[in-house]
Amino acid sequence: MGFFDKIKQKLTGVAESLSFDRLKEGLAKTRDSFVGKLRSLLSGRTIDEALLRDIEEVLITSDVGVTTSEKIISRLKDRVKRDAITDSEMIIDILKEEIAALIAASPSAANDATFAIDESHKPHVIMLIGVNGVGKTTTIGKLAHNYKKAGKSVLIGAADTFRAAANEQLEVWAQRAGVDIVQQQHGADPAAVAFDTLQAAKARRTDVVIIDTAGRLHNKQGLMQELEKIGRVMKKVHPSAPHDIFLALDATTGQNALQQAREFTKVAPLTGIILTKLDGTAKGGAVLAIADAMNIPVRYIGVGEKIDDLQVFDTETFVEALFEEKSHQPA
Repeated sequence: MGFFDKIKQKLTGVAESLSFDRLKEGLAKTRDSFVGKLRSLLSGRTIDEALLRDIEEVLITSDVGVTTSEKIISRLKDRVKRDAITDSEMIIDILKEEIAALIAASPSAANDATFAIDESHKPHVIMLIGVNGVGKTTTIGKLAHNYKKAGKSVLIGAADTFRAAANEQLEVWAQRAGVDIVQQQHGADPAAVAFDTLQAAKARRTDVVIIDTAGRLHNKQGLMQELEKIGRVMKKVHPSAPHDIFLALDATTGQNALQQAREFTKVAPLTGIILTKLDGTAKGGAVLAIADAMNIPVRYIGVGEKIDDLQVFDTETFVEALFEEKSHQPA
């Protein structure tokens, strides 16, 4: 049984099929552009340097980035030479396997898949950071929904106190997710909000705390000091907090998202990336570029506007959905 046949075997059951279908729908623009161009290129072509250059160009224009594209092409050349491949139609399967091998798997993949937490360190504290406009607020609501759906109690801390509409938007998403929120007036000390949130969570024996933060990156020193202060103050309540620091990135911004990731790694010890708005771009190759260049796992991806459209990022399933042919329907 082939590598991707085993993946398809995993896609059984109503819930899994629905989730896979949603992922396929979310990746439709990228698949039609990226994979569609590849399939057109390969039709009837001889495997030579010209074809490999054309494939590399498709990768780069799909926001995979120059460095990662060169790495994929190098692996492709090695496979073609090693296995004496002459049929260009086989290149798609090779690309699928090499791209899957390139994406770093999260060390917490098993926990992410079930929204499990370390019961001995409750509450599990997540800080979400990212510039304004990337979808932090909606992501927090969706993340809270997923944890609640998994049977966990959730409390949101509205520590982005500088943006006037932030609290109102977050409150709406908290209501949609059916979870509580701790907030203070506009302009309040973000660290104080985080402190109050953790104290409330501890008193209520809450399972998961999600802390929103300000999305300003123009003043790196100020942002670093603020994030450090929030972390320091939370440790007074919960010595091991925060347990996760997720960076939200907008997939539609392509290589700019990669640059944001580089900047944020300078101000916070990131444990994962949440890639939002993946359904809104035809250049979803940013997933590959970020995972390869940053060595930080993509933990979740947003593939739609609905509250259940935040999916756990699974490398194999993602690549299978990306390359899925329209004629195939999962079992």
